[in-house]
Amino acid sequence: MSAVREQLPEGRYGRSADERADRKLKIVGAVLGVLFLGLLGWFGWFHVVDSKISAETIKFDVVSDTEVQVHLEVRKDADVQGVCTLRSRSEDGAEVGRKDVRFDEAAGRIDSVVSIRTTARATSAELIGCTAR
Repeated sequence: MSAVREQLPEGRYGRSADERADRKLKIVGAVLGVLFLGLLGWFGWFHVVDSKISAETIKFDVVSDTEVQVHLEVRKDADVQGVCTLRSRSEDGAEVGRKDVRFDEAAGRIDSVVSIRTTARATSAELIGCTAR
């Protein structure tokens, strides 16, 4: 008995349809990946550059069942006014206090201790965000 050959001789008839489709998919995937990374970089760049005010929570201290003190460091341009929003949460994750703090000083860096009144005992305090006005 003779052996039956199931495939064409390699390289004799050019590329198969599967190889052409795989190559097209790789090219399309590479182009879409580059576009996605470019878009992500563009959004990231404008988020950082356009941000005229930023802040950082240095520490917080639960003073009592109805008060939390937050040490906040704000960095901004001297001519920019802004508002930072803080919130505190209880042990079960429920929000028990929120406060908007205005920063109108003509300074580039501001250290401030802010007191937040709470409706129950808080276990954490966090900075939600800051916006320029």
